[in-house]
Amino acid sequence: MSIGFWQIAIVVILVVLLFGRGKISSLMGDVAKGIKSFKKGMSSDPTEDSEPKNISDNQDSKNKE
Repeated sequence: MSIGFWQIAIVVILVVLLFGRGKISSLMGDVAKGIKSFKKGMSSDPTEDSEPKNISDNQDSKNKE
């Protein structure tokens, strides 16, 4: 039992009727932005984004107490 063309067409028509074309297109735009952001995050070096921590300041404050 396989899914036929008419079954897919009926599902697509129902989705368009329920959500409207504008809602679907904005949803697809949001999905595309999410994918681009994910790819950008995966390709960037994690050490570039984080600023170096100054460990000596933290130790100095502990020694003063």
